[in-house]
Amino acid sequence: MKLFYKQYSESGNPLIILHGLFGNQGNWGQHAKIFANTFAVYGFDHRNHGRSEWEKGMSYSALAGDVLDTMKLLNIENSHFIGHSMGGKTAMQLALLNPEKVNRLVVVDIAPVQYKPHHNEIFAGLESLNLDLIDNRQDADEILQEYVDEKGVRDFLLANLQKDEEGNFTWRMDLDSIRDEYDNLISGLEADAPFDGKVLFVKGESSSYILKKYEKKIMHLFPNADIQEIKDAGHWVHTEEPELFQSMVYKFIKD
Repeated sequence: MKLFYKQYSESGNPLIILHGLFGNQGNWGQHAKIFANTFAVYGFDHRNHGRSEWEKGMSYSALAGDVLDTMKLLNIENSHFIGHSMGGKTAMQLALLNPEKVNRLVVVDIAPVQYKPHHNEIFAGLESLNLDLIDNRQDADEILQEYVDEKGVRDFLLANLQKDEEGNFTWRMDLDSIRDEYDNLISGLEADAPFDGKVLFVKGESSSYILKKYEKKIMHLFPNADIQEIKDAGHWVHTEEPELFQSMVYKFIKD
């Protein structure tokens, strides 16, 4: 599958950015524009997200395969990667299966472990929205508020609403496929051999996605990993502390 992509710059070594669950490459637009001053930056939409095609099957091998297919079509031999959450697991899977394709890897607030289901309220809220009866985003936000407390999270989720040619709201993501494949998306990663390249794991201090008990699995699969924490930040560490995050990424890749 060729994924939808946006190319932010042409000069410099390639840097591919992979977004998280329910997101799209546009979520990383501000960071992409900054990194584009140094790298040839590409933002990819995962399958069933953003403007990429809807396709069944969302194992991390399949998601990594989509990235490889798109790199081949773009004549990208290898690249630096930044991946957040689901995108981070996809980038890790790609590095484990095709290490020659990955230079420096930045994994943002996710570990290669099996997680317990923790998006039930989000799925319930999104599925409660009858798009035929919604006139505007405010209507959708009021309904979703019964399931999701945080306004920032609701805004992030409702960015997936778009209007079709007839002016009716539709989803910019395949919600049914994402729900059906959720067990795959919270699964852990395994590999026959570790990835020996340099990897930076960036975790938010208040996030539970990279716990101390996960570090053994991280170091088993990525023995040259460095785990750094950003204070007063959660799962969306790159949006909460953007300048510090950018500084960490620049230092890691340039070193």
